[in-house]
Amino acid sequence: MTLFQPHTVRLDHKNLTLLKQWTWQFVVIRPVCSVLMIALQLLGIYPSWLSSTFTMILNVSVSLALYSLVIFYHVFAKELAPHKPLAKFLCVKGIVFFCFWQGILLDILVAMGIVKSNHFWLDVEHLQEALQNMLVVVEMVFFSLLMQYAYTAAPYRTASVSATSDKKKE
Repeated sequence: MTLFQPHTVRLDHKNLTLLKQWTWQFVVIRPVCSVLMIALQLLGIYPSWLSSTFTMILNVSVSLALYSLVIFYHVFAKELAPHKPLAKFLCVKGIVFFCFWQGILLDILVAMGIVKSNHFWLDVEHLQEALQNMLVVVEMVFFSLLMQYAYTAAPYRTASVSATSDKKKE
């Protein structure tokens, strides 16, 4: 299991195939589990133990996929450096991370009675949803600034300028 020791990983064809399979398994498992969860809920046969089982399966799946991407990045860090993959990864995962955990935090605050609705036309569920949406809007302002760094247009500008100058020379 040398893949669990990133400093010793040699990326031969066998290990590269394994990393690819570990990454792609999430692409298959996530939609299949989602469809099954929705179908079972619609059929009214979705016990709590099954919910926990799906949660464990999805956690193992996403952990394996992320681990394989980290190993891949570790091996190709020098080659990938000009493309800023770590910044791109952190931007995208940061959005997912913040949205998920702030939703959990809002659920906890509602359950504890800290977030309450004092309006006759706005129940606590809609208030929680409004707070979640407001927080996402504020976060997106900050993430948009980070995305300008991670997803810069500079490589496309230089490619466009060189292509235009090549056409003028002809």
